[in-house]
Amino acid sequence: MSEVVVAGQALECRFIAASRAQRPTLVFLHEALGSLSAWRDFPARVAQATGCGALVWSRPGHGHSPPLPLPRTPRYLHDEALVRLPALLAALAIARPLLVGHSDGGSIALLHAAATPQDVAGVVVLAPHEFVEAKALAGIRRAGELFACSDWRRRLARHHRDAEAVFRSWHDTWLAPEFADWDITGCLPAIRCPLLAIQGEDDEYATMRQIECIADAAPDVTLLKLAHCGHSPQRDQPEAVIEAIVRLVERLGSSQTG
Repeated sequence: MSEVVVAGQALECRFIAASRAQRPTLVFLHEALGSLSAWRDFPARVAQATGCGALVWSRPGHGHSPPLPLPRTPRYLHDEALVRLPALLAALAIARPLLVGHSDGGSIALLHAAATPQDVAGVVVLAPHEFVEAKALAGIRRAGELFACSDWRRRLARHHRDAEAVFRSWHDTWLAPEFADWDITGCLPAIRCPLLAIQGEDDEYATMRQIECIADAAPDVTLLKLAHCGHSPQRDQPEAVIEAIVRLVERLGSSQTG
């Protein structure tokens, strides 16, 4: 593992070298309960299949990165997309990345691509959120009940210094009354790069409107709806996800050379 210092914070990260030239760097953006290690071997598999280099990292409050300095606000995803992610990319001199975001990480990827449309080669979102749905809130409430009476805390502790804080930051922020109006659909038409949006038909936190609204708004969107798949397509259907990402990377390569 390595570290990269961004705004005075040493964030844990891992670099995977590219095996093919002139490929975009994959930048992985984890979910609300995720971290570098929680991705497991998925980033390495995508890097190998595409020939791309990759950056996998943990946001503050996750994994072995420093704790969050302040309680989260309804703008926490905007702050990650518009402040921390640009600073990270600048610190590592990563230009025009291919962002791969899961859940909260998908929302961050969308916000960043909308704000900097010329600076992103492409976006892959896995079960992203664009607005608050009743299904999401019901799923989070059920998760709170399970966290209190199952081994979820122990399993989460494998990936975080403070599993309790990670869970509470997600659970309490999303269920807070002031978060009910969170909605980023207005930014979607500004996204100009090719975008692959993937969601499972059995997603326990969202309906298909979460990716359909992206296709309704942005100009270049491919949707992939996966059967027998929940909120983590990279774990439930990794082969299908990797194949779709390979097709996107090949398309990006063709557009650069054509």
